[in-house]
Amino acid sequence: MGSETIKPAKLSDAVADHLEMLILEGALRPGERLLPERELSAKLDISRPSLREALAKLADRRLIQTNLQGVSFISEAIGSSLKDPLVVLFRNHPEAAFEYLEFRNVVEGAATGDACRRASDVDRQEIKRNFERLEAASKKDDPMEEAEADADFHLAIYEASHNLVMLHVMRSLSDLMRADVFFNRKRLWEQRGIRATLLDEHRAIYEAIMSGDPDRARAAAQFHVSHMVENLREIREAEKRLEASLRRLGREAFVVASQKREGSGRKAKNGKEAHASDEEGGPDIQTRKQ
Repeated sequence: MGSETIKPAKLSDAVADHLEMLILEGALRPGERLLPERELSAKLDISRPSLREALAKLADRRLIQTNLQGVSFISEAIGSSLKDPLVVLFRNHPEAAFEYLEFRNVVEGAATGDACRRASDVDRQEIKRNFERLEAASKKDDPMEEAEADADFHLAIYEASHNLVMLHVMRSLSDLMRADVFFNRKRLWEQRGIRATLLDEHRAIYEAIMSGDPDRARAAAQFHVSHMVENLREIREAEKRLEASLRRLGREAFVVASQKREGSGRKAKNGKEAHASDEEGGPDIQTRKQ
């Protein structure tokens, strides 16, 4: 039996695989800018030529992009194959928002339960940081700042679940939600009393995860999503009523004004009377002619 030589992995391959795993795990996110080459090579303790080779491998895998100035970013194309073809379909499908929330109700419950069991101290610290940011935003006048903090809070939970498929699917759907593909978030967050209610629901989720109670966390997450469905339905119904009202107000553009109708009626009536008069006087006229 011949001897086999085991070749050590190239340093650039090891670095490329390490960075790829960081992208897969969500530690490096689409659109984020990498450190300059000198700093990044020092962080990874490799030479700059080896780093360039590693980055070239990641570029070939379409995981990073480098601009003309040599600045590298995590590719925005990650997850776009899931999002882009669906955007138009979701926008044109009125029930897409409710189907998204129905799906999210299942996933959110599973994610919070997994986060209770799997979250590391680092994960819990990140969830805590995002919840405190959410609390701070709730005291400001800008509801959209709170909406952004809300989305980041839920993403931190998905990251803490350590389910990579769940993380990337929900991150893609979160991007669609931020772009108002499913519904107008501003309308939701501007509803009277909604901000205080949503904050209480987020607090219940946060406290359950921090206490490591998966059943309570799952129930809190599903209640939160169910409440969003109720609020969204209320918004949709209010929009329908407003559209109906506007259609009634705009009816004059499609019908003859009432004054013209009355005039037309009198004219028609006079025409009938004249016709009747002709019929009554018809024989006399004929007699005189004879």
